[in-house]
Amino acid sequence: MESHSEIVETMLNIDNVTVSFSGFKAVDGLSLKIEERELRVVIGPNGAGKTTLLDLICGKTKATSGSVKFRGTELTVLPEFKIVRAGVGRKFQNPSIYEELSIQENLEISIPQAHSVRRSLFFRRTPEIREQIASVAEQIRLSSQLKKKAGLLSHGQKQWLEIGMLLVQDPELLLLDEPVAGMSHKEREQTGELLRSIAKGKSLVVIEHDMDFVRSIAQRVTVLHQGRLLAEGTVEEVQADPRVIEVYLGN
Repeated sequence: MESHSEIVETMLNIDNVTVSFSGFKAVDGLSLKIEERELRVVIGPNGAGKTTLLDLICGKTKATSGSVKFRGTELTVLPEFKIVRAGVGRKFQNPSIYEELSIQENLEISIPQAHSVRRSLFFRRTPEIREQIASVAEQIRLSSQLKKKAGLLSHGQKQWLEIGMLLVQDPELLLLDEPVAGMSHKEREQTGELLRSIAKGKSLVVIEHDMDFVRSIAQRVTVLHQGRLLAEGTVEEVQADPRVIEVYLGN
């Protein structure tokens, strides 16, 4: 039985979750805990169940069995939009931004008050909203380009903008799928700085293949293999684990 302090500190509690597709177990009896302000990186070979794990948390895929609790609320019974409202934000692998709109408009359109048609009719750029946009734009290194069309940004900057579009929604847990894929070396370094700064106030679960990047950001690493938890620990512990070397790092 969990103590009260554990319940307070554990933001996400995945307990014995299985996801079956026509008999194939994409996730198989997986248990995982994410704490407050934790930057967790999930690695593993293709087909290990990494993206399915994120799909589970955000409600895109439903569990066949088991429990996914976010701050004590059972997520497996909630639709995706209610999971977002509860404080879970998801960024997919390819950036999903509005290329014809400016950076500022992309950030504004992501603010919860601007989501519904009725609300957007009365949406006003209040001082609070302007301050929020300015703060996020600075964090994602785009404050000097707010009027620029999003389609003109570099690949890395588009990824930062999408992270910014999540941040203006103020989620407590961010799920990021390969955030540095296709980035230059400099952009990867800057993204590492961005994620570490975000983790000072929020929790992140990051799927990544780039082990240099994993080493630069991870507080704790989870290794999946065939839908199961293979290993967990610091980067050093995981890299020294013979099972991880055999199924993942060896190649």
